[in-house]
Amino acid sequence: MSRLFTILRAVFQPEPPPEARQSGDTAGLLATLFVLMVLVTLASIRYGAIDFTAREMWAAIASLAGAHGPLTLNERIFLELRVPRALLCLAVGAALGVGGALMQALFRNPIVEPGLVGTSSGAALGASVYFVLGGLLHVASSVWGLPVAACLGGVVATYLVFALAQSNADGRSSIVLLLLTGLAVNALCLSGIGFLSYIARDPQARSIVFWNLGTMAGANWQSLGIVGATTVGCVVWALAYAKPLNALMIGEEEAIYLGVNVNRLKWAVLTINVIMVAVATAFTGVISFVGLIVPHILRILRGADNRYLIIGSALLGAILLSLADLVARMALRPAELPIGIVTSVVGVPVFLSLLRNRQYLF
Repeated sequence: MSRLFTILRAVFQPEPPPEARQSGDTAGLLATLFVLMVLVTLASIRYGAIDFTAREMWAAIASLAGAHGPLTLNERIFLELRVPRALLCLAVGAALGVGGALMQALFRNPIVEPGLVGTSSGAALGASVYFVLGGLLHVASSVWGLPVAACLGGVVATYLVFALAQSNADGRSSIVLLLLTGLAVNALCLSGIGFLSYIARDPQARSIVFWNLGTMAGANWQSLGIVGATTVGCVVWALAYAKPLNALMIGEEEAIYLGVNVNRLKWAVLTINVIMVAVATAFTGVISFVGLIVPHILRILRGADNRYLIIGSALLGAILLSLADLVARMALRPAELPIGIVTSVVGVPVFLSLLRNRQYLF
């Protein structure tokens, strides 16, 4: 009798197919990453040059409703510096993670990141022009001056790389030619940054130096609003191209046969990447390795489906950058390290280990 019930249950309640089980595993992983992101964010808000207790954090939040008189110094630090900084780390980490996933999927190459095709260095050059020449152009006090200058620099550099890497024969981009062109344009941008640093006054030169090391010290609610809105909008936009990017993974010819407009896909993904990464870089400077190692880690965990990679890269990128910022603030407190140093120290050995295990690279 029990055997009969087992057979009937197998007929009427069959086991889900492998695809369904994998989808459930992926949803579970994304949920775990989301919980980790919340926990890391709470730790990032609580700890730093000044540690806040749970009671102090709750009192600062309650003060927004006018529960007591003027804000104390610690409450102002919590509400005006610590909270926007922690949330800005989430937005910037998500932007860099998704940018790396998009570029690697677009060029079907695991070592491509926004910095290798000129976006980061171009944005840094645009920001350097703003620091040095912003006063002459009467835009130094503009809220949008810095992000616009960085975004324009990233756009010009990235599309210059893409245009120069086009093959004369068929108009397609060779991966080797793309990366070599990217190195050349990066060198050109670094030369421009060096020249601007040379002619800049001391405060301007210091701004350029800290910019190239990466820092979250300038976080505020205004920058959070700009970067957050840009990142959320671009991630949602990128999800619309997840399936075409999956088709592109098997080759351009095969993707065309499947109905994918490859040229439009390339320009759309590049546009998303440039806007997202350039705006994020505009407020934090150059932060390396996040966009490179985040997609690799996720591929090891659950594969290369871009519908999963885009969301997962946003979550894991936010987690890693928040942890890096926490280390940068805790290592030498009350002073802090530039966050770009922390990400490089952690990212280099992780990436070298991935290179040694090439089966994890597609």
